[in-house]
Amino acid sequence: MLDLPKLYPITDRRLSGLSHAEQVARLSDGGASLVQLREKHLSPREFYREAEEALRVARARGVRLVINDRADIALALGADGVHLGQDDMPPGAARSLLGDKAIIGFSTHSVAQAIEAARLLVDYVAIGPVFATSSKENPGPAVGLEGVARVREAVGQVRLVAIGGINEENARAVLDAGADSVAVISALLAPGDPAEITRRTRLFLDSL
Repeated sequence: MLDLPKLYPITDRRLSGLSHAEQVARLSDGGASLVQLREKHLSPREFYREAEEALRVARARGVRLVINDRADIALALGADGVHLGQDDMPPGAARSLLGDKAIIGFSTHSVAQAIEAARLLVDYVAIGPVFATSSKENPGPAVGLEGVARVREAVGQVRLVAIGGINEENARAVLDAGADSVAVISALLAPGDPAEITRRTRLFLDSL
């Protein structure tokens, strides 16, 4: 079973104003051990170059790096895995492409989607948005803490990542509802120092 930290940072170049490599450096300075690179605006070629540099930083710091959406870029770079959305490559195909050791996560937005995802060859199921969020364009309706609890019950022992509007104030409630890990973007990257915010948040979550 995937060794999943309670804090799962996700990069955002526009929100942070930093390259993906610099974000990985600062997040790892705060103790992050698993980071997802998320990029919705660069061309594939530009994202490849950013991801290549970010992976170089991650390898030097012992951080596992998961690529959002792009299994092809994860394969080409030898990244640690891929996080897939409902409209991306099917998880089974990504598993065939990346191999048994790759981390494969899959986004879901309802109990029904989560149940289906739990039957697939994934290392974790993500559920969200838990709360209202500004980090994603056109997010679906918030599932709330009740939604997290229902998904936890539905997916059994599959690792569960919660995402969407999560911060220090509500993270405890999300974990108490059944999430194994919380994926965080805005609360870590803006405003302030990502390293210090990550360190504080990680220590708080690890104390729970």
